[in-house]
Amino acid sequence: MEIDYYINILKDQPSWIILLSSLGFLILLRAAIAPLIWVYSAFLRPGKDLKSFYGSWALVTGATDGIGKAIALQLAHRGLHLVLAGRNPAKLKQVADGIKATHTATMVKPVIVDLATDTAEWIDRLEAEIEGLDVGVLVNSAGTTYPHAMFFHEVEEELWRSIVRVNVEATTRVTRAVLPGMLRRRRGAVVNIGSASSAVLPSFPFSAVYAASKAYIDQFSRSLSVEYKRMGIDVQCQIPFYVATKMVSTKQSSTFVPSPDDYAKAAVDWIGHGTRCTPYWSHSLQWCFTCFIPDFVLHLWRFHVGITNRNQAVRSKEA
Repeated sequence: MEIDYYINILKDQPSWIILLSSLGFLILLRAAIAPLIWVYSAFLRPGKDLKSFYGSWALVTGATDGIGKAIALQLAHRGLHLVLAGRNPAKLKQVADGIKATHTATMVKPVIVDLATDTAEWIDRLEAEIEGLDVGVLVNSAGTTYPHAMFFHEVEEELWRSIVRVNVEATTRVTRAVLPGMLRRRRGAVVNIGSASSAVLPSFPFSAVYAASKAYIDQFSRSLSVEYKRMGIDVQCQIPFYVATKMVSTKQSSTFVPSPDDYAKAAVDWIGHGTRCTPYWSHSLQWCFTCFIPDFVLHLWRFHVGITNRNQAVRSKEA
C-alpha cells in the first residue's frame, strides 16, 4: 500500500520535477561513489599485463636518471624487453647492466642519443635500432628545464631552444617513429610525461618555457588519443607533481614528493587506464585540493616561490 501511495504521488508531479529529481539523485550518487572509485584506482586496481596487451618491447627515453630510469626498471620487472635511450654512455651502460643482472631474461638495447641536438643526428639511429622489434610501449620520459627560476628575458636562447628540442620536438619525433609499427600490429601504448605546472596550475612564473612545453605534451597526448584509440593504441599523458629527482629543488622524498621508484610503480600500473591521469595517490589529492583555490591565490603563491628561488640563485652566483 505504501508503495502505491508513493507511485500515485509521482504520477501527480509535473514531468520536469521528476526529471530534475532524477538528475539530482544521479549527481549525488556519483559524488558518493567517487571516493570509492579513487581508492580502487589508486590502491587496488591491478596493472595490465603489458606484454600481452601491447607487445614484448618497450622504448624509454631519458632512461639514465629519475623517472625514466625507474620506469625502465618497472617495465623490466613486468617482463618487457627494453630499448633505453639516453645521452650519457656511462650512465646508460650502468643502467642496462643493472637491469640485465637483475632480470636475466630481459634483453636490453642501449641507444646513445642526445635529444637536445639537431634531430637529424639521432632520429635515424633510433629508428634503425627499433626496426623489426615489437615495440608495444613507448614512454617519453626525457625532459629538461631551467637550472633555476628565471625571468624569461634572463633565459639565454640556447637554453630555451634546448628545452623545446627535448620536451617538444624529441617527444614528437620519437612518437612519430614508433607509431607506424604499432599501427601495423593494431596495438600499443604511448605514455608521455607531462607536468602539473601546465595541466593543474593556472600559471608557472619563472619557468615559463618549461611549463609551455609541457602544455604541448598534454594537448598532443589528448589529441592523439582520440585519433588512435579505435586503432588499438592507447595514448596517455601522465601528470606528476613534484618527484624527488635532480630536476626539482626537493631531493628528499616524502608523502607528497615520492621517490622515482615509488612514482614509477604507480605510473606503470596506470598505463592503459585513461588518457590523462595523475598516477601517484598523493599527487591526485593535491590536484583535488588545488581545484578549490582561486587562481589569483595560486598566481601569488607561484610568483612568491619563483622569485624567492630566483633571488637565491642570483645571490649564490654573486657570492
